Amino acid sequence: MFLDELTEFPRKVLDVLREPLEAGEITISRAAQKAVFPARFQLIAALNPSPSGDVNDGRHTPDQILKYLNRVSGPFLDRIDLQVDVPRLSKQDLQLARTQPVENSQQVRQQVLTAMAVQYERAGKLNAELSNAEVKQFCILSESDQQFLDMVLEKLRLSIRTYQRLLKVARTIADLAGQEDIKRQHLSEALGYRALDRIIANLLR
Repeated sequence: MFLDELTEFPRKVLDVLREPLEAGEITISRAAQKAVFPARFQLIAALNPSPSGDVNDGRHTPDQILKYLNRVSGPFLDRIDLQVDVPRLSKQDLQLARTQPVENSQQVRQQVLTAMAVQYERAGKLNAELSNAEVKQFCILSESDQQFLDMVLEKLRLSIRTYQRLLKVARTIADLAGQEDIKRQHLSEALGYRALDRIIANLLR
């Protein structure tokens, strides 16, 4: 499901999606009856980081930008694993992008299939489906990397739910790289996919 201009949706409508995003199902209760329906889906959403489209253009104060971004609740944002900033590119960057080699789609597909096979062999499921106990079992960090992650979590004011999801993303990045253990570079890349969290943290300073 693709939602464009995410901040234009009523907050209560977006929060209804929290249950299926977390559990892959939705529960409907009416009087003495309750029904549970499968609702596993992939959510892709787009939004501008400020009302004017650019956080740094000086057209809005930090409080105004925060009020705009607060249309999306923290618990809903926690459930979005990959947040990617798409900055305005200069002419030089565009030219560089055209000349840089890109991975063949068949190669990417094979990497994904290999990583999925590793995940099923390791836990009998994909990393996205790991329980908190399984995250603790399969996403082990070194002491120094754990301290690094704890420091970043405090700096960005990230929730425990986001912490669990960060580890799953880092585990997947390591799997795609064919690495048995999660390393600092995998954590750093996973943290790089928390773009909106970083923007909000910077506005709160």
